[in-house]
Amino acid sequence: MNIFGLQNDNSIMKNSILLLFFFYTTFGFSQKISSFILNKEQIVQLEADGLSDFPIYRAYEFQNKTGVCELVLCENQKSISKKDTLNTKIQAICAMNDHGGFRERWRINDLIDTAEAEKNIWFWTKYFSAQDLDGDGYMDPVIVYGTRDENDEIKRVKIITVYKDKKYAIRAVECDLDDCRSFKKDANWKLLPQKIQVYINQLVVKIRKEQNLLLKDG
Repeated sequence: MNIFGLQNDNSIMKNSILLLFFFYTTFGFSQKISSFILNKEQIVQLEADGLSDFPIYRAYEFQNKTGVCELVLCENQKSISKKDTLNTKIQAICAMNDHGGFRERWRINDLIDTAEAEKNIWFWTKYFSAQDLDGDGYMDPVIVYGTRDENDEIKRVKIITVYKDKKYAIRAVECDLDDCRSFKKDANWKLLPQKIQVYINQLVVKIRKEQNLLLKDG
C-alpha cells in the first residue's frame, strides 16, 4: 500500500495469484474424488471378480488422493430359490489398482450366528455410501448389513465406517426384550472426525425409521 492508502500493482498481482492458486487447487482437489457402480462387464474386464471366492453382489470403483480402488461386496449365496437368496457368509474387500494387479487395503468378513437361529446375512446397499465425508480428500466408505432369523425378523445390524483404512463399527442386536437388545459403538468410534460422526448418527436415525427398528441399548 502506498502513502495515499492505495494498493500498488505488486500487491494487486500477488493477491490475484493467490486467488487463482486457491481456485485451481480447490477445483483440482474436487476432481480427484469420485465413485461409481461397476457393471458386470467392467467387473470382468478389471478382473475384480478374482478378489473373492464369493459371487459379487455389488462392486464400486472410487478415486481419491490414494489412487483408484475397487470395492466389492460379496455374498456366498448358500441357498437360491425363486422366493429368496440366502447367504451364510459375506465379504467386503477393498483393493487398489497396483501395476496391473490388486493390492488389498482392507476387508470385512462376517457370517450368520446359528446359535441365534440366524438364516440370512446380506448387504443393505440402500444405505451404502462412498463419499469424502469430512473433506480431507480421502473416501470414507460406509457399509451396512444385517441378519434375519428363522422367523424372518431382523436380528443384527452393523454399520461399519472405514476411515483411512481403519474400521469403526456400530453393532446392534434387535430384540423384543430389553436385556437382549444392544446398541454399541466401538471404543475408537469417537476418534472419527465430527462431520463423519454426524453423518453416521443421521444414518442411524434414517435406518431406524425406514426399517422400523429400535437400534438402541436396552
